[in-house]
Amino acid sequence: MIKSMTGFGNAGFENEKVMIHVEVKSLNSKFLDLSIRSPRQFSDKEHEIRNLVQGVLDRGKVSVSVEFLSKSSKELPVSINEELFETFYGKFKAMAQSVGDNSQDIFKLALQAPNVINNLTTEDKDEAQEWEHVKAVLADALKNCDDFRKDEGSSLQEKLQGNLENIALNLSHIINEEGQRKEKIKQKIRNHFNEWLDENSFDANRFEQELIYYFEKLDITEELVRLDTHLKYFSKIMLEEKNQGKKLGFISQEIGREINTIGSKANDAGIQKYVILMKDELEKIKEQSMNVL
Repeated sequence: MIKSMTGFGNAGFENEKVMIHVEVKSLNSKFLDLSIRSPRQFSDKEHEIRNLVQGVLDRGKVSVSVEFLSKSSKELPVSINEELFETFYGKFKAMAQSVGDNSQDIFKLALQAPNVINNLTTEDKDEAQEWEHVKAVLADALKNCDDFRKDEGSSLQEKLQGNLENIALNLSHIINEEGQRKEKIKQKIRNHFNEWLDENSFDANRFEQELIYYFEKLDITEELVRLDTHLKYFSKIMLEEKNQGKKLGFISQEIGREINTIGSKANDAGIQKYVILMKDELEKIKEQSMNVL
């Protein structure tokens, strides 16, 4: 079963301390094109996030948004060394008085002094446990996005199969027309030959060789067989486990090559209309295959 590269998934977690929400969106892309938006406290986890995403979604233009909210209003994201602050404040104030300065910036200067304000450590914030919660929510969101891709892929596969069946139907029409086309060619050559024979002598062996060459040049039997083979192979690839997108793209090119050759070699109005219909279906296949994982 094929899988689409278009997907969406979200997940959340909430307890008495934190509230977490993760959203994952994906679109088609040749490679994994990942953008991450997360709180600054998890900025060092981007490599781990990338590995988690690649392990589930493989490729595509993927955006991951992580929202994290701490419910504890009593906690500060920093620690303040009050004793050191008072020491700096007293020293700055004494220095200002000694030079007769009445600056109002002493409080600010003391607060910005080295080691007065420090970020809390991982142990203080219990950041390891918080990251485990975020990873679990991210895993759920990725799974939901992957399930979305599977559903989209099922719908996409039905469309592609319908396009293939339409091409196969037009191929059968061409095969039916091929017998009549050959007969028309033979009759046309026979008529021209009779007209020419009335006025000229001819070499029967040379004439037969020219006739064989002419038929080989117009014969589309091999192209019809190869086109049928490509259509069946396309259907087979769609049933593989994963990563069919690039293969389907290559097969589509081969299908197009055979259709174009049939149209150019047949040189028949009856067949040409079926060739045009097949090309239309093939364009739909190419467009939709671009979104197959």
